Amino acid sequence: METPEVITKTKWVIDPAHSEISFKVKHLMFSNVRGRFREFDADISMTGNDLKSAEIDVRINAASVDTGVEQRDAHLRSDDFFAAEQFGEIRFIGNTIVPADRDGHFALFGTLAMRGVKKQVILDVEFGAFIKDPYGAEKALFSIDGKINRRDWGLNYNSALEAGGLVVGEDVTIHCEVQLIKQV
Repeated sequence: METPEVITKTKWVIDPAHSEISFKVKHLMFSNVRGRFREFDADISMTGNDLKSAEIDVRINAASVDTGVEQRDAHLRSDDFFAAEQFGEIRFIGNTIVPADRDGHFALFGTLAMRGVKKQVILDVEFGAFIKDPYGAEKALFSIDGKINRRDWGLNYNSALEAGGLVVGEDVTIHCEVQLIKQV
C-alpha cells in the first residue's frame, strides 16, 4: 500500500531591510502626500514555489505611519484616521491568487481589516523572481499595487475647500516592494 504524498508548506518571512509598504493620497485635489509604515510583519507559506498556493497574513502597526511630518503623522494616528490607540493593527489576509493577463502578474484577493472594518480588496502583484542573494538566502521578489477608498474603512475626516473640493482625496494608492526570505 502506498503512503499518501505529504505536501509541505514552505514558510517565508519579510526582509524588513529590503521591503516597504507605502501609500499616497491627493492633497488639495492635486498634489500627492506620500507615506509609509515603518513596522510590519507577515506569515506567508506556499507549497514549494507555487505562488497560487500562497497563504498570506500581513500585520501593520498603524502607529508606525510616517509621512515625514510629525504633526501630520500624529493626526493620521488619531481618531480622525487610523485610530491607532484603539485599532493598533491593520491586517491583510490574502486568500486567492490567480494569474492575470500579463506574464508575471497576479491578482491577489484578500480581506483588509482597518479600524474594525473588514473589506475585500484586489491587489495587482508583479512577481520578480525566486533568487539567491549574495549571502545564500533564497528570496522571492514582489511589487504590489492597489487602490482603496479610505471612507470604506471609516477614515472619513475631511475639510471643504473654499473654491470647492476637499482637502484630502478619498482614493488611496497602495504600493509595496517586498522581498521574502525562505525559512529552512
